[in-house]
Amino acid sequence: MNLQLSPAKETLSAMSISGKVILYTGAAGGLGTDTTLSFLRGGARVVAIDNDESKTRALLDAAAREGLKGLTVRVIDLSDLLGLRAELDRLTGEVGGIDVVINNAAIYPSKPFEEYGIEDFQAVQRVNVDAGIVCVQAALPHMRKQGWGRIVNISSVTVYGGWANLAPYVQSKGALVGLTRAWAREFGAYGITVNAVAPGAFPTDAEKIHPDPEGYTRFVLEHQAVKRRGSPADIAAALTFLISDAAGFITGQTLNVDGGWVMH
Repeated sequence: MNLQLSPAKETLSAMSISGKVILYTGAAGGLGTDTTLSFLRGGARVVAIDNDESKTRALLDAAAREGLKGLTVRVIDLSDLLGLRAELDRLTGEVGGIDVVINNAAIYPSKPFEEYGIEDFQAVQRVNVDAGIVCVQAALPHMRKQGWGRIVNISSVTVYGGWANLAPYVQSKGALVGLTRAWAREFGAYGITVNAVAPGAFPTDAEKIHPDPEGYTRFVLEHQAVKRRGSPADIAAALTFLISDAAGFITGQTLNVDGGWVMH
């Protein structure tokens, strides 16, 4: 008897991330913790990279409370690119190769452009972009060998304009969009897709730089078509789709997860 899945079941099967090994930077941050837990619930193994020891402990505790398996945590200073590569090479050997890279970690200083030194721009670029390059270089040989891989760069709604005093951050997020397209073109022949996600204004620690939180929330909702604040589940759903087989014919794209702030 030839049993076939229904279209709905085929779609759900294609969305599976079970057994995938995900390298996730900034995995213990505001959006990172909840999305990491979502990946673990889906049966993935997550190599969580963060530079905040207290947040990584909280992530480990949260996974333990749910009885979730497959989490590996490393506290790493992403600005130390040589140290990062050495640790990733060790981790790759431990987990047997990285299937998915999500470049999420970022720093976001805020002040008028003329108050930034070139060293400030370089420091942001080093963490927000260069560390992601190192992650992809470490994971790429395994992806090419198996003929399958997923890379997702976390960009930002700020690249579309509307925010002052964030020039180095916006520059770095724009660079990730450029790398997304360059990598997508170069890696596609090996069964590797590369996409970007541009989150809107989500309630995270990054919002603490705003002196008027209530006014900022009003500003956000005025710009969104959907009149609610985004949640980590919104990002988790987008990421799960992009790293699954269901998105295997989508590459070089930037997906705006922002409640309709930016529309193309």
